Amino acid sequence: MTHPNPTPNPDPDPDRTPGLDAGGGVPPGETPPAESSMPGAGPQETHNPTTGWAKAPLALILLVVVLVAALFAAMALVIAL
Repeated sequence: MTHPNPTPNPDPDPDRTPGLDAGGGVPPGETPPAESSMPGAGPQETHNPTTGWAKAPLALILLVVVLVAALFAAMALVIAL
């Protein structure tokens, strides 16, 4: 099975790459080849879920906050009387 965009071999071929000795070493005064990136590493991400709070959980949290505040207000009224 082949990938539609295969990445090139990151290891240079000493026979075709200028500046490399037969064993793959670099002669004195030569700059080694640049490190290759890995654009094909990992699966392609196609689903990015949205960020932020959903409406239902946020509404439930606000409802609980309002109920607790009402409970404290009722307790304050009972104690004050």
